[in-house]
Amino acid sequence: MENFVVSARKYRPDRFDTVVGQEHVVQTLKNAIKNRHLAHAFLFCGPRGVGKTTSARLLAKTINCTQLSADFEACNTCDSCRAFNANASFNIYELDAASNNSVDDIRGLVDQVRYAPQGAQYKIYIIDEVHMLSAAAFNAFLKTLEEPPPYAKFILATTEKHKILPTILSRCQVFDFHRIKIDDAVKQLKKICESENIQAEEEALHVIGKKADGAMRDALSIFDRIVSFSGNKITYADVISNLNILDYDYYFKATNMLLSGNLAGSLLLFDEILNNGFEAQHFLQGFSEHIRNLMVCKHPDTLKLLEVAPNVAAKFSQQSASTSSTWLLNSLNLLNQTDFNYKLSKNQRLHVELALMKLCNLEKAIQISTHQPMADEKKKTDVTSSSSISPEATKPIEPKIPVETKPISFQEPTSNAGKSAIDKLKEKIAQQKELEQKQVQVLDTNDEPTVENKPFTEASFNDAWNQYISVLENSGKSRISVFLKESPIKFLSEVKVEIELKSQLEKDTIEEERMEMIPMLRKQLQNFELDIVFTINKDRIVHLGKVSKSDQLKRMVEKNPNLGDFVQGLGLEIDY
Repeated sequence: MENFVVSARKYRPDRFDTVVGQEHVVQTLKNAIKNRHLAHAFLFCGPRGVGKTTSARLLAKTINCTQLSADFEACNTCDSCRAFNANASFNIYELDAASNNSVDDIRGLVDQVRYAPQGAQYKIYIIDEVHMLSAAAFNAFLKTLEEPPPYAKFILATTEKHKILPTILSRCQVFDFHRIKIDDAVKQLKKICESENIQAEEEALHVIGKKADGAMRDALSIFDRIVSFSGNKITYADVISNLNILDYDYYFKATNMLLSGNLAGSLLLFDEILNNGFEAQHFLQGFSEHIRNLMVCKHPDTLKLLEVAPNVAAKFSQQSASTSSTWLLNSLNLLNQTDFNYKLSKNQRLHVELALMKLCNLEKAIQISTHQPMADEKKKTDVTSSSSISPEATKPIEPKIPVETKPISFQEPTSNAGKSAIDKLKEKIAQQKELEQKQVQVLDTNDEPTVENKPFTEASFNDAWNQYISVLENSGKSRISVFLKESPIKFLSEVKVEIELKSQLEKDTIEEERMEMIPMLRKQLQNFELDIVFTINKDRIVHLGKVSKSDQLKRMVEKNPNLGDFVQGLGLEIDY
């Protein structure tokens, strides 16, 4: 029985021009060989399965070849190339740093460096997974790596560049390997299919390339698995069945149902997906990617980001033409929030079904939000046109602060549990100040104000102030009313009043009421230029330590009569 060799080994590149997806690295290395500008140490970095170790072996083989071709490729016929191909070269050493990561292992390697190569120009050391070396091993390797003999070359490979010591990085020529593009992976798989007499649908190869996630070795492993499953004919249906991938058609059907508002159909489709053994979150993530692909199809310049087979790309373009960018953006936002909160939900199926219900009504919500401003504008136009014959036209129109329209959002309210009370208070004060500035701007920019500002006296302000304090008491804000009753009032100008408080706590508490206080007083006094400033005078603080306990209690009851009722409700006696 013939021994089976996996495709990753059988079709491993044996020349630089067969390396997949790393043209920038290959061209640089070939130019270095051509110009004889070879560094003494190389570091190949990148994800798994993209050709780092393969490129290291090709470099080692090529620089020791005695009969380089015109395009600076190894000849595969000289003694050095034949010894390398037979894994019998005495001048090329491979060390797996994952299992040989101690100081003794590196010392043994350093001892070998002192011996010259046999029958070749260079002695080459390939150290794979070099980031696994211990710190002591790295330090033992530093001196040799910086000043090796002229015949010694070091090629290091790693998937985790950030774990390499900076002292090692500075002594190496670093090459960053890219993830393999889906198109490059598909081209390589097509070549293998031709070599193995395998018929494969291009759409199926695209799914394999996408599932590999940029690793050519993973793509070849998946390819071998599919061949074992389906034989010499690879179909799209066999691939998605074997790899547990949800079919594109489900997402196309779901999108059409949601756009048409077919809630029952979308829920039944979701139930069918669950019955086929797919996770609800798997559907969410796949549907989010589907909506993203539809958005990509909206502009010709972004079509290259659509990494699917040509026939599937045509379906995406067709469906994208029937959807609006607003719907796609809001859908993507909703699906992202649903996926983010999926693990936190106790009823995960209902969590996804609720998102589908919202998506079914999304188109109607967009239409309402779009037509509402048009209706308001039409209403304003009708009022303006009818004002020419209406006696009300002579009355001034009261200025209004424009209301900002907000985009449609299905996001759940953000929790403020992580914010302190002071942070919340500061935010509210900042919002109130911003609102006051907008009101002032509207009044300032209006050429014909509706109400003429009337001057007010100290007596009229005190009357309005006392009325406002009564409103606070009646609304259950007696603590704030106590602060204001005891606070001296000082008139800084005709429209500016200063209220003197005892502490920052009082100021922060009262600032929270500015949003209601200022408009009420301005309306009462019929002067919209009124401004109230709160200052702190710590000299007004009463030091209770110098007062007797009975006087302290009496003063506290005077400030807050509810305290006396509370004490009496507990059956306690108050001795003044």
